[in-house]
Amino acid sequence: MLAVTAPWTETPGFWANLLPTLLLAWALLAAGFLGLWWRQCRTRNATSVDAAWAGAIGLVAVATALAGPGAAVQRLLAGAIGGVWSARLTWHLLRDRVFGHPDREDGRYRAMRDHWGDRAARHFFWFYQAQALAALAFALPFAALAQHDDMHLTGIQWLGLTIVGLAQLAETIADRQLAAHRADASQRTRACRRGLWRYSRHPNYFFEWLTWCGIGLLVAPTMGFYAAVQPALMFLLVRFVSGVPWNELQSRKSRGADYLAYMQETNTFVPWFPRAAVPPATTKDAR
Repeated sequence: MLAVTAPWTETPGFWANLLPTLLLAWALLAAGFLGLWWRQCRTRNATSVDAAWAGAIGLVAVATALAGPGAAVQRLLAGAIGGVWSARLTWHLLRDRVFGHPDREDGRYRAMRDHWGDRAARHFFWFYQAQALAALAFALPFAALAQHDDMHLTGIQWLGLTIVGLAQLAETIADRQLAAHRADASQRTRACRRGLWRYSRHPNYFFEWLTWCGIGLLVAPTMGFYAAVQPALMFLLVRFVSGVPWNELQSRKSRGADYLAYMQETNTFVPWFPRAAVPPATTKDAR
């Protein structure tokens, strides 16, 4: 059983060891994202911020794992999971969005830019600095795990490791299915209904959130119930802030009636069996 009080609050010197590292990481991240913001002001293309965010989490995770005072197995777990997760997502985002379409801004950011209009530069400044803080927040579980001194993995950590592995595999499959759909010229104006996309409009986001549920279990022995913070934040971000809403706004504009039919047939987030299309007047979007 996990105690309600997180073990890190009972460990002498926990924050004394970790806080200077986190402050330095925040300063470097803030400066890096400031440079990226300046770049997007010139190019009017914010697509690279997602890859930078994923890469920043991995860099902080690996650095704190190398410098942490915890047991070798816990530090190895923190660095390996943080590094591999970051490398997979960063490479996917670079290949699919940045290098794959160098002259085209990601649809979510085009929608933001259009929505903000003349205020876009100011809003993007704060958006980029929020990415720096978010990267630090999502790197915290790995940094905390690198402080853990248990020489053996617990049952809940093995469960978390299993969930992370399966969720990352499913997310990779979803990414490849979407890439295959986009490569088919005959499907350019249609929503992707291949494989996992038949059961969720955003299976990549769902399995990314599930990955963080697994990470929460991995770090639960050192963070206690506070390990639920990052999975909750990830859910809020992808479901209600920077993921689903802006993605669907752009998809409705670019795919029109077909995407509206797709919304009627398919759950928004959690994969489930598709429904028969119903008249728009009676449609209720599944949550």
